[in-house]
This record gives sequence, C-alpha cells and structure tokens, in this order.
Amino acid sequence: MKKMKWLGGIAAAGMIAVMVATALPQQHSALAGADNAHYGKKAKYVFYFIGDGMGMPQINSTEIFKGTLSGNDPMNRPKLNFTAFPNQGIQSTYSSNTFITESAAAGTALATGHKTNNDVLGMDASKTVKLKSMAEMAKEKGMKVGIVTSVSLDHATPGAFYAHESSRKNLYEIGAEMANSGFDYFAGGSLLQPTGKKKDQTNIFDIAKQNGYKVVNTKEDITGLTKNDGKVIAVNQVLAADEALPYDIDRANDDLNLADYTKKGIELLDNPSGFFMMVEGGKIDWACHANDAATSVRDVLAMEKAIDEALAFYAKHPDETLIVVTGDHETGGMTIGFAGTEYATFYNKINKQSLSYEEFDKEIKAYRQNTGKDNASLNDWLPVLEEKFGLTGLTDYDKSRLSNALAASMIDPKERTKDEQGYLLYGTYEPFSVTVTHILNQKAGIGWTTFAHTGVSIPVFAQGVGGQSFIGSYDNTDVAKKIMSIMDVQFQ
Repeated sequence: MKKMKWLGGIAAAGMIAVMVATALPQQHSALAGADNAHYGKKAKYVFYFIGDGMGMPQINSTEIFKGTLSGNDPMNRPKLNFTAFPNQGIQSTYSSNTFITESAAAGTALATGHKTNNDVLGMDASKTVKLKSMAEMAKEKGMKVGIVTSVSLDHATPGAFYAHESSRKNLYEIGAEMANSGFDYFAGGSLLQPTGKKKDQTNIFDIAKQNGYKVVNTKEDITGLTKNDGKVIAVNQVLAADEALPYDIDRANDDLNLADYTKKGIELLDNPSGFFMMVEGGKIDWACHANDAATSVRDVLAMEKAIDEALAFYAKHPDETLIVVTGDHETGGMTIGFAGTEYATFYNKINKQSLSYEEFDKEIKAYRQNTGKDNASLNDWLPVLEEKFGLTGLTDYDKSRLSNALAASMIDPKERTKDEQGYLLYGTYEPFSVTVTHILNQKAGIGWTTFAHTGVSIPVFAQGVGGQSFIGSYDNTDVAKKIMSIMDVQFQ
C-alpha cells in the first residue's frame, strides 16, 4: 500500500511538473527548441522577403485566386513560387508585452533576433539598448545591403533593419538613421516626415546627398541607374497615400513595381563580396487592415513577381544563395470560409474588383462633397458597384447594410462619433467602402474577424544555402538567428 501511495505521489508530481512546464512563458520553450546554427557552406547572397500582414489565409487565398485567373480547377490550385520551396516551417510572432504583435516589434525580432515591446523599433523592451540588425552586420562584414519596400522607407519593417528608436513614430529620426546607415540601396516609397513633424528640420534627402547618396525619383533615372552611381535612394515616381507605391490593383501598366525594384537592386548590389537584400510587400497588411481581399491578393502576387527576380538570380548562383520568405504577422483575421456560402468559395467574384478601397474612398469623398448627406441615394451607386466590383443580385439585407453605410459615409469624418458599434462594423475606414468589400468578400466565401492584427503563427519558406534550417516550428527571433548563421555573421 505504501508503495502504491509512493508511486501515486510520483505520478502526481510528474503531472504537476508537466502542468508547470506548459504554463511557462512561450519564449522559453521556443528558444530552447530551436537549433539555429548552420555548420555548412555560408551564403554569399541573401534575399529576405517579408510580406507584412501575410499569413496562411492570405497565401492560400492568393493561390486560389491565381488558379481562378488561370482557369484551373480550384481543387488543384497552383502553388505560388515560394510555397513550392523545399524547406518550410512556422514561426510564433508574439512581442515582449503582448501576444498580438505589430510591425515594429515583429520587424525588430525578424531583423535582430531579439524580442521587444510593440511600437519599439530596433531597441530592447527597456528602450535603452540598441539592437544590431543582420543588415548592419552584413554591411560591417563587407557585403552590400539593400532595403526595398512598397511602403515608405521609414516604415516599421524597413526601419527595423537600420533604425534604433524608442517609438516607430519617431519618423524624422528614423529617416535620419537611414541617411546615415551607409547601406547601398534603398528603394520603393518616400519618407513620411522628411523635414520633421513641424517641417522645420533639414531635409533627410539632403542629409543623404551629403553622405554620398544619389537620390532619384523618376522612372527614367531609376531604370538608368548603374553600379557607377554608388549608394542610391530610389523613390517611386508615382506615390499613393502615405508616401507608398500604389496598390498593385491600382498601378498603371507602365509604373514601376516591387519586382522592378528587386531586379534593379540585384543589378546594383551584385559584387564579389556578396549582398543582403530585404524586400517588403508592405501593403498586403494595409489592404487586410481594410478587409479588402482583392487588393490584398494582388499585392501578394506582386511580391511573388519580386521573388521571381530572386529565383532568376538563384538559378545562376544556386550554391551561394539563400532566399527566405515569411510574414511578420497576420492581419485582419482573414479566413477562407463564410457562413453565407457554407462550404463553397467563389474567388472569381473578387477578380471583378478593379480598384482598391483607397481609390474607391476618393469617389465616396467626392460624392459626399457634391451631393451632401441629405441627398445621398444607394441607387446612385448600384451601377458603380456593378461596374467596379461586379456586385449584382444584391439582397434586401445587402442593400440595407449598404444604405446604412452610405449614410454613415455622408457624415464628414471630423464629425463622426466614435462608438463600439461603428467600430465593429467599419473600423476606422470609410463605412461605405468597407461594407462594399465585406459584402463582395462574403459572397466569394472570405471572412474577416478584425481590422487589426491577429496572433496566429506565420509560415516560413526557404530555398538555397542553409534552407533546411527553416524546417520545423520556432520563434520569429529564430528566423533572424538562422539567417545570421547562414550568412556567417554573429548574433549579438
């Protein structure tokens, strides 16, 4: 009997130990379980693609959408170029102070291998220690470094690779760090505060020029860049809201895109000492914040084209190149499946959308100014919804939602009351615009849970030198450490 009690005590103690172990903070198990050391040949050329806000729903939706465009059976959806990579894993994304991260904390983890609090960029959670990024390490090693993004160059994800600020909102300071970084190639959007909040400080681009950068902002000058131009900041000639490239769904055929900037970066950075290039598809996130599926998948496809450029380079240097593709977090709580369509999806419906929510917002604003809230009518918009979104056969419920949203959009944004119901319906977006995309997405079989980020784990895809290191489950900080090891720089 005593022996049985003793065994029972051991069993109970074991169960308590298991319970305690599973209750430990997630980072302990994540860090303990990952082997980030690469003992084989080191990579001379490293491509790091980050789809901001891109989780499995965005990736799978783009695959289904791509299959729809090509006329394939949705059951046999084609893979994206990176989902066909031989090495795949999954990373956790939580920040130091919350399970649901945002881009500064996630970008810092992916760039430096360290956790930090939300909104902190390139520094630890105490905001006292500057964290060195793999891009800075690569530059110190003698490699050339490029940072490419579809959003502004001082945004959180690109900033995480060169800046060290207590807040991602320190935009002028972030821009100044860019100008003083010594990196070889910056390309994509412009800067949000090039002369500071009060527009009374030295222009960041002038500082960059003083530091030896050639700053170009026309298509002709950008496409004409050569290695003889030295360090370069290339700002897209056509900019949309917030100094970003236009959404790919809105881009004119002759405008430069993310693939063009990636290709030019390869041309300018290629050298005997190798290079590191981070390329961000930043507006995937923005489209998902607005719950606009068509715009989101088009930007994922734009990033896939940029990855094509890396793959073309990889084909010439397969034994020297590493390509890693991942996201920093998922945005919008996007899901494939909606109650109204049960088990069916109709992704061909979102192919009928011809402009982003951002461009549609401009039409709503003009209508508000010209018509006034007392004269607004949904009937004015029905032909527009059919032409630009393919929305036909609207039910009475659809029309009721649209009429209520249109009435809300007729109120000047400065005069709108902030209440829980309004936020749950529309977030901080134009009510009529977001309701249109919600209804279209739902008819396609796509659902959303939030206008913010979610805490789900994010896939990682790798091909090339050291790619096998990315198989398995690990933390976002481990993604950085793995790349550092493969690139032969020391995690600090």
